[in-house]
Amino acid sequence: MVDPSVQVFRYGHRPYRDKRITTHVALVSRAFGASTVYVDQKDDMLQDTVKKISGNFGPGFSLYTGVRWQNVYAKFTGLKVHLTMYGYPVNEVVSEIRDAKKDLMIFVGSSKVPPDVYKVSDYNVSVTNQPHSEIAALAIFLDRYFEGKELVARHEGRLTVIPSKSGKEIRLLPDEQECLRLLKTAGAGQELIDHVQAVKELAIRFGERCNADLKLITAGALLHDIGKTITNGIKHASAGANILREAHVDERVVRIVERHTGAGITGEEAILLDLPPGEYVPETLEEMVVAHADNLISRSRRINLNIVVENYRKQGLMQAASRIVELHARLSGLCGTDIDQI
Repeated sequence: MVDPSVQVFRYGHRPYRDKRITTHVALVSRAFGASTVYVDQKDDMLQDTVKKISGNFGPGFSLYTGVRWQNVYAKFTGLKVHLTMYGYPVNEVVSEIRDAKKDLMIFVGSSKVPPDVYKVSDYNVSVTNQPHSEIAALAIFLDRYFEGKELVARHEGRLTVIPSKSGKEIRLLPDEQECLRLLKTAGAGQELIDHVQAVKELAIRFGERCNADLKLITAGALLHDIGKTITNGIKHASAGANILREAHVDERVVRIVERHTGAGITGEEAILLDLPPGEYVPETLEEMVVAHADNLISRSRRINLNIVVENYRKQGLMQAASRIVELHARLSGLCGTDIDQI
């Protein structure tokens, strides 16, 4: 059974003076589990603000303005809940609302809510019978309704806030244009850019077949060799990881870059190669996809597994060659066909 949807109707918005309040109604709705907000007055600037925030911190949320409550709230076929200081206490009715397992629309008004709203609502609910903020009422109701589960929900956006005891830390999941900008800022030449774009295109094809996260694959593939702007040696992966950490790039992308060499480097090999201590073997699906797509691209040309393995064996890297064969077989199984045929 699909979980019930939660939507919010914001009544009484005044574009000339309520932008901040209604923006906060929308942000609380989004952060606390609602999927959609309707606003009664048309406000293009409000729509643009919320769209930008959703783009940065995670999609899956919509806001519509210039919508009459009679056409949306009154005609809603799920449960209609009006938040008002004159309603029944939230703790007395929220379990009943939740247990109904019906789609929900919450009416959040300012002053002078039409009397008909009270009549058409299935529940008139108060968070407290004292005057207070409608934003606070909405947040508390949603928290009670979702029982705190909304507080741990993950929103996949460009930006992720990293909990910190002091200070502010945000990580970036860069899109394609931002990746190219990072490469050029680091000093990447056209040959390097052609290579990473070829790796990205192949990695995306693999990722589509095995249901991987294509945003992570795109960023990881485009940035996997950014360390070659510093060194072309075996340390280029760890050098690239350092560049990206300094740029506050999402740690999942950093690990793709750090673990993309061949089919990975073990902790014992890392010591012999004078790399920073640690394991550099790809673990996540996205890490494996990017690593092997890189194996199968020479400069910007596609090669097959036999050529890759032969090149490693000629250098005496037998264990590394075996790991590449194993990685190829594993990804082929996940993709449902031999990777060389994709």
